[in-house]
Amino acid sequence: MKRRNFIKTAGMAAGSMTMAPGLMPNILIPRNKEKLGVALVGLGYYSTDILAPALQLTQHCMLNGIVTGTPSKAETWKAKYKLADKNIYDYTRFDEIANNPDIDVIYIVLPPSMHEEYVIRAAKAGKQVWCEKPMAVTAAECQAMIDACKKNKVSLSIGYRMHHEPNTREIMQYTRTLPYGPIKDAYAEAGYRDGRTTHWKQIKKMGGGCMLDMGVYPLNALRYSTGKEPLAVLSAKASTTRPEIYHEVEETMEFTLEFPGGVTGKGLASFGKGMNSLQVNGEKGWYKLEPFQAYNGVKGMTSDGKTLNKTINNQQAKQMDDDAHSIINKKPMLVPGEEGLKDIRIVEAIKLAAKEGKSVSLR
Repeated sequence: MKRRNFIKTAGMAAGSMTMAPGLMPNILIPRNKEKLGVALVGLGYYSTDILAPALQLTQHCMLNGIVTGTPSKAETWKAKYKLADKNIYDYTRFDEIANNPDIDVIYIVLPPSMHEEYVIRAAKAGKQVWCEKPMAVTAAECQAMIDACKKNKVSLSIGYRMHHEPNTREIMQYTRTLPYGPIKDAYAEAGYRDGRTTHWKQIKKMGGGCMLDMGVYPLNALRYSTGKEPLAVLSAKASTTRPEIYHEVEETMEFTLEFPGGVTGKGLASFGKGMNSLQVNGEKGWYKLEPFQAYNGVKGMTSDGKTLNKTINNQQAKQMDDDAHSIINKKPMLVPGEEGLKDIRIVEAIKLAAKEGKSVSLR
């Protein structure tokens, strides 16, 4: 929490400053670049243990910079990844990235409550922007992020790694080919037992709560596995079994969505127990992935005995390579900001339905 408090305080202070004179953003990706330089903002677990190693496996991007409020981490990363001093920033110098040609992409890996500020600042610096999920805390924040990137003519991609995973993409294809007949309903659940007490995931003002963090997985899965957008949140229930830890935010959230054509989707997310499955039921059979959102080993089967077991070396490397390839070739991002906005809009409706104990229309 000390590091996070520092980031928040420093970010607020830096955010109040105007861009220094002479910082002229270069909003175009230099021609003939085969690899894009990526700067990770926030060096917590996901950056340290997942993204930085994954960047070493990519073909179209490379780790060129970091932003951290912890000097000791900066030194460790500098030595481990041979980073140049000029590519290492603290939060008070964040906007200076605008003048650095080594950095093409800024990847925001901070608590959700900080996404809006740093995505907008990255866009103003003229850099392409990748942002971890959940995209932000509110739909209004998501829209502001999208608008800033469009205004500054930079791309915005949200870190929905499952959209790049081959078995998941096959499930997406099923929504178009309907090999098991018209879809009747779908069910998705994701969770793990989190015993931490002072992490941002337990703090409301930082974007905590299982619905924003784990809940985005089953929510997004219900959307991509049905190929439809929900019309309403029929019901939702927030609960906790450990109020001493989860007193500001929910530990568990269950919800039911109504989709067009009478299709229903049920989702469950929790910080209280482990679960990881997605099943879609059609009129002529079913198919499922279990696990459906693990970092590796995603696999599944169908009611007629087929297996879904395509493999890739590293999900995050595939995600970042896909996004870098899109930028280099000026193609649409696979998961643009609009996809994240759709989920957060539904998250807000789910929370409202849980609070008021009634259905909420999404029309």
